[in-house]
Amino acid sequence: MLRPCGDFKRNYSQEEAILQTRFIKVVIPLFVLTLYCLPLFLGDFYLYLLNLVFIAILGAQGINILTGFTGQISLGHGAFIGIGAYTAGVFSTKLGFSVWVVLPAAGCASALIGVMVGVPSLRIKGFYLAMATLALQFLMEYLFMELRPITGGSEGLYLERPSIFGLVLDTDRQFYFLGATIAILATLGARNLLRTRVGRAFISIRDRDIAAELIGVDIFKYKIMSFAISSFYAGVAGALLAYYITVINPQSFSIHLSIDYLAMIIIGGLGSVLGAIYGAIFIVLFPEFLKIWIEFAAQYLPIDEVFPAIREILFGFIIVFFLIFEPEGLAKIWWNIKAYWKLWPFSY
Repeated sequence: MLRPCGDFKRNYSQEEAILQTRFIKVVIPLFVLTLYCLPLFLGDFYLYLLNLVFIAILGAQGINILTGFTGQISLGHGAFIGIGAYTAGVFSTKLGFSVWVVLPAAGCASALIGVMVGVPSLRIKGFYLAMATLALQFLMEYLFMELRPITGGSEGLYLERPSIFGLVLDTDRQFYFLGATIAILATLGARNLLRTRVGRAFISIRDRDIAAELIGVDIFKYKIMSFAISSFYAGVAGALLAYYITVINPQSFSIHLSIDYLAMIIIGGLGSVLGAIYGAIFIVLFPEFLKIWIEFAAQYLPIDEVFPAIREILFGFIIVFFLIFEPEGLAKIWWNIKAYWKLWPFSY
């Protein structure tokens, strides 16, 4: 009996399937199961880092949809996250809504602002669009500070941990399951988006917007949609962050946060769902490894007081390194490793 050899597809549905091989269909459920079992074995510090990773993944998938899929450069992602965080603070603290209302409301509030920012994207792009989103970032920082009756000004807002079905998620272990679930759903949503007409329209705009318009793609509609979806992700990420750290202030959503999220998708790989995950993990965990190195080196060199400067220098160096030597980021490096071992010893 003849059997097919290799990995090939017979139709478009097989080509765009999320779980394409038997191996993946087995590994992914096992990985998710392992992910949910990790809190049984990890301490609070590691759970704290993983919770930050889940929140970062959510925000990174959002900016990846806008910049990686659609090619619209944004330097205001931190502002959208801040809008979601303050919306969560107002809705939960001052209005008393539950987490089931707060999370969608935070996403919708950010999406509304995202649509307003996306309107000029029909006339401007590239460097000029980046400057427009940068202006939004500075404007929102100013409003976060000056709208004291709503945002609390420099003192910020204080939130209580969310409650689900009467269970207050007041520990890292309990919050872990909420963060992991939302991160998984957001990743599946971003991956599935690529398989739809909308996702293909985003990619066509990124690759050649004039050609996309000539073949019938409504440029304005899909750019607005990209801003809305990206901002929605950012708003939910901001709400989760507000619930987790319980204290939000304007300094938490500065331009540095926007740069961090842009670095995530550059290092992880622009236009790659897995790349956004790799980049989020890298950006969250890299400062922790750097702290360990600083503590070790401080025993011999007086460098412990310049940690912020070292962090920024290394971040810049890493971004430039990836842009020059591997523009497709960690996702491409991982793909090359898999391809090598699949073909080994006949790697040619």
